[in-house]
Amino acid sequence: MLGVLRRKVACKANASALEQGIRVAASRAFSSSGKEMTVREALNSALDEEMSADPKVFIMGEEVGEYQGAYKISKGLLEKYGPERVLDTPITEAGFAGIGVGAAYYGLRPVIEFMTFNFSMQAIDHIINSAAKSNYMSAGQISVPIVFRGPNGAAAGVGAQHSQCYAAWYGSCPGLKVLAPYSSEDARGLLKAAIRDPDPVVFLENELLYGESFPVSAEALDSSFCLPIGKAKIEREGKDVTITAFSKMVGYALQAAEILAKDGISAEVINLRSIRPLDRSTINASVRKTNRLVTLEEGFPQHGVGAEICASVLEDSFEYLDAAVERIAGADVPMPYAANLERMAVPQVDDIVRAAKRACYRSSSLAASA
Repeated sequence: MLGVLRRKVACKANASALEQGIRVAASRAFSSSGKEMTVREALNSALDEEMSADPKVFIMGEEVGEYQGAYKISKGLLEKYGPERVLDTPITEAGFAGIGVGAAYYGLRPVIEFMTFNFSMQAIDHIINSAAKSNYMSAGQISVPIVFRGPNGAAAGVGAQHSQCYAAWYGSCPGLKVLAPYSSEDARGLLKAAIRDPDPVVFLENELLYGESFPVSAEALDSSFCLPIGKAKIEREGKDVTITAFSKMVGYALQAAEILAKDGISAEVINLRSIRPLDRSTINASVRKTNRLVTLEEGFPQHGVGAEICASVLEDSFEYLDAAVERIAGADVPMPYAANLERMAVPQVDDIVRAAKRACYRSSSLAASA
């Protein structure tokens, strides 16, 4: 009971060398607490605690109940809360997303799981027109406290129709809040915030991060833990170049920063956490300190999150820039199926290192001509 009260008060006020490198870099960015938790466990515990604290919270989606979730995020919840609050649905995203929005109109707090956000295309009318716009169109009379969550972006070998990043898609829509966690603390704290929020939230997870373990603080393990929506986190402080990233790309940025440090370049890594609202103040404050910017995302380059960040910095901090902004994104093609082409279509750590060196006028071509 005390945890519930604290919660209410707080709310108000491929297992490769590359992945190992990301885990090492990430572990240095967190305060050690002696406790580690996978992203999957963090999401599961957040759902469990919010369902326990608020009987209006329920989960709906394909295989969330009997199968315990396609990625086991809802493991154990059907047994604990029953089929009235953990609802298996047919393969009909438009149908169960619409039911969820209707339930939110009524005052419930649905958590709608998409097996992949690529399938949210079937439900995008309900997400955009029914959920995102209703509060504005009703002059604030209708709140839509609903969460749409599931894996987003590229996984491995699943082809173009299962590999898109929807951060920019949904991030462009007024009325939505769009979150993209990286670590276990991100996943736990942001999902709790999303469920408690009075507005519709698109919660973009990453399939390849589900099994990754991250240190978690004692504070993050408390049932009252809740991260603020719209606030980025500086994962690593630096003075020479700012790197912005979200979701899985934060790990790549941290590993790139380790490599850059060996060459005497101090990179500041910003974990955006929130795509909409975007923490422009943290980004601009960092750029005004480092005077250089590299944006990183795995989505398409045109009209991307990085493009919005570039525009924000040029509008607010242009006079502080000592170099052109470097923008790293996925290739401007549908995701290839072949593994070698897939790797070429997604940003890699070397791409980040090269971009940061260009921004610092430390690229090999410049050094050779000097």
